[in-house]
Amino acid sequence: MTSFRPNHATALRPIVATIAALCAPGAWAEQTEVMPTVTVQAKASHEGLGLASESATASRLNLTLQELPASAEMLGADTMQARGDLLVKDAVTRTTGLTDTSSPGNGIAYSARGFSGNSAIAQLENGQRPQVGSGTATYPADPWGYEYIEVLRGPGSIVYGSGTTGATINAVRKAPQRKTSIEAMAGIGGGKTLRGGIGATGALGEKGAFRVDAYADRSDGFIDRGQSRRGKILTSMRYALASNVDLELSLDHSEQRPRRYFGTPLVEGRIARELRDQNYNVGDADISFKDDKAVARLTWRVSPALSISNELAYMKAHRNWRNVESYAYDAQAKVVERNDYIALQHDQEQTGNRLEARWNAGANRIVAGWEAATINFTHTNNAPYGGASTVAPIGFNPGVFDSPDPLRPNFRTDTTTNALYLEDAYSFSERLLLLAGLRHDRYKVDRISLLGAAGFSSKLHSNAVRLGLTWRLAADTSLYGQVSSGSDPVTSLLSLNLANSRYKLTSSRQVETGIKQSLANGQAEWTAALYRISKDDIITRDPANPALSIQGGSQSSRGAEVSASVALASAWRLEANAAYTDAQFDQLIESGKISRAGKRPANVPKISSNLWLNYRTEGWRAAVGARYVGERYIDNGNTQALPAYTTLDASLGWNASRNLRVQLNLRNLTDKLYATTSYSDSQYLLGDRRHVELSAQWRY
Repeated sequence: MTSFRPNHATALRPIVATIAALCAPGAWAEQTEVMPTVTVQAKASHEGLGLASESATASRLNLTLQELPASAEMLGADTMQARGDLLVKDAVTRTTGLTDTSSPGNGIAYSARGFSGNSAIAQLENGQRPQVGSGTATYPADPWGYEYIEVLRGPGSIVYGSGTTGATINAVRKAPQRKTSIEAMAGIGGGKTLRGGIGATGALGEKGAFRVDAYADRSDGFIDRGQSRRGKILTSMRYALASNVDLELSLDHSEQRPRRYFGTPLVEGRIARELRDQNYNVGDADISFKDDKAVARLTWRVSPALSISNELAYMKAHRNWRNVESYAYDAQAKVVERNDYIALQHDQEQTGNRLEARWNAGANRIVAGWEAATINFTHTNNAPYGGASTVAPIGFNPGVFDSPDPLRPNFRTDTTTNALYLEDAYSFSERLLLLAGLRHDRYKVDRISLLGAAGFSSKLHSNAVRLGLTWRLAADTSLYGQVSSGSDPVTSLLSLNLANSRYKLTSSRQVETGIKQSLANGQAEWTAALYRISKDDIITRDPANPALSIQGGSQSSRGAEVSASVALASAWRLEANAAYTDAQFDQLIESGKISRAGKRPANVPKISSNLWLNYRTEGWRAAVGARYVGERYIDNGNTQALPAYTTLDASLGWNASRNLRVQLNLRNLTDKLYATTSYSDSQYLLGDRRHVELSAQWRY
C-alpha cells in the first residue's frame, strides 16, 4: 500500500508476516478432511429479506429472522456488490429507516427511530463494539471482507451492549473455509477513484482454515483538495485443537485518510450550486484514522447441547484532526469567513473479555455471559481553538493551519466495564416462541486532567430487558410483539467531563409489534412493524433555575416500517422499504427558559424510503434504485431544515465468464444537489455529484 506514510510500515509488519505464513505452500495444500467444528456463522441470503437466515446480532440462540420477535434486516455481500455500495454507510442507509448523519468529526454516524449519534446507534464489527470516544466511530468503513451486515432496530440487543436506543449495526466477517477460494476486485471511476481488493481462504494444516482480505482505495472526493484514501487487511484462522475444542484468531489493521471537507457555506440561506466543488479548509488540513484489532476465541463443546467459549479482544485506535471547521458567507462583503482552527488527537486502547455458556437443545435455548473491559482514552487538543481568516468564495489561496493555541494533552480517562447477561428462548410449541433477556452493566470512569485541573471518578450502571413473543400463524407467517429497554450515556463515557459526571445514564423503553411473511418458497417476503419508544433523563434546564442543567427531560418516537422483496418474474425482483417516524421532545427546556416540547429532534426525517428493481440472468444483472430522505431539522427549535431529497442510482453487470464479472455503477443519475447533513446553521455537507465507476470482480 504505497499510499500510506512510511511510519506506518512498522504496524503492518506483524500482519504481513501472518499472511506470509498462511500463504505458504503447506497452508494451501488441498485437504479432504472436514474440520470438526460447529462454530458456524449464519449466512445471509443474497436475495430477498433473508427471513430464513439466522440472526447474529439480535440473539445468539440460532434464531432466524422469521422467529425473532424484533425488527431486524440483513444485507448480503452479493447484494451490496450488485448495488455498488462502496462504503458500509451506503449499504446501511439502504435498510429500513436508517439515515446518514456522518461528518469528519463523528466519523460514521446514523439516525434511527427518532434517535441519532454514536451513543444511541451501536456499531459492531463481528460482534465487538469499541467504546465511543468523544462521539466518534470510524470502523468498519467499507464492506470488503464482510459476509453480511445486520441491522437491529430499537433497543433490543441484550447480548451486545446495553441496549442502545436507536439501532444496533453489526458487520459480520467472511469466515475461514477449508475449501480453497480466491476473489479479487478492481475499480476505476469518477473523482479519480481507484480501488482494489483481494480475499483468499483455504486449509491450514489438517485441522484448520484461514482467511485473508485486503482492500485499498483513493479518490479526489469530487471537491477541491478532497483527496481521500483507505486501506485495510483482515486476517483470521480457525483450528481444531481437539475434536471438541476450537481456536479462532483474527488480526486486523485499518488506515483511513477521509476527505478533509467540513461542508459548504450557505449563500443567503440556500445551497449554492456555484460553490459545490469548493473546499474551504486550509491547504495543509489533515484527518487520519488508524484502527487495530486482535481477537482470540476458544470454544469448548462440552456436549452436543452445551458449549462454553471465551473471547479475548484488544482494540487500538489513533485519530488525528487539524482543520478549519467553521465557514459563513458574508453576503455584504461577498467573502467566506473561517473560524475554529481545531486540532485534536484521540488515543484509545480497549481490552475486553467475554465468557459465555450456551445451551441449545430441545424446547429451551439459553445463553449466559460475563463481559469485562478496560479502556484507556487520551484526548489531546488545542482548545480554545482560536484563529480566523477570510477568503473569496472562488479562486482563493486556502492558506495553512495557523492557530495561536498550542496542541497539548488535555485529559485521560480510564474506564472499567462489567456486564452480566442472560437470554432464554423457549418454544411452547412449534408455533409459539418466547424470548426473554436481561442485561446488567456497570461502568467506572476515572478522569485525570493533564492540564492541572481536578480529576474525578464516576460510577454508572444500567439494566436492559427484553421480552418478546413470536406466534407462527403458519409455516410462512409470524406475528410478534416485544417490550424492551435500553440506555445511553448523556455524552460519550470515555470523554465524560466534570459537569456530566453527576448524571446517570438515560433510560429508554420500547413497545413493538409486527408481522413477517414469506410466500411462494421465498419468492415474496415482507415485514411490517409498529413501535413506540420513550427516552427519559435527557439533559434539560432546571425550570426553577434556568442557569442550571439537570436530568429530567424526555423525548419519544412512534412509527411504522415496511419492507418487501418480491420476485416479479424469473429474472425480475422488486425490493422496497419505507419508514415513518413521528419523533418529538416531550420535555426539554433550553437556554432562555424556552420549551422545546412538541419539537422534532435534529437529524430525524419523518419519511425515508428505498426502492430497487433488479434484473438477473445467467449472463447479465442490472438494477436501478431510488433513495428518498425527508426534511430534517438541524436544531431543536425546528427553525432551520435540510431539504428533502431523492437520488437515483443504477448498475449493470456482465458475466464475462464463469469467474469474471464486469460491472458499471452509476450514482446520482440526475446530478441532484443535496445536503446529507449539517455541520452548523451556516454550512451543510453536500452529497456527491453524478459519477460512474467501472469494476471487475473475479472469483475462483
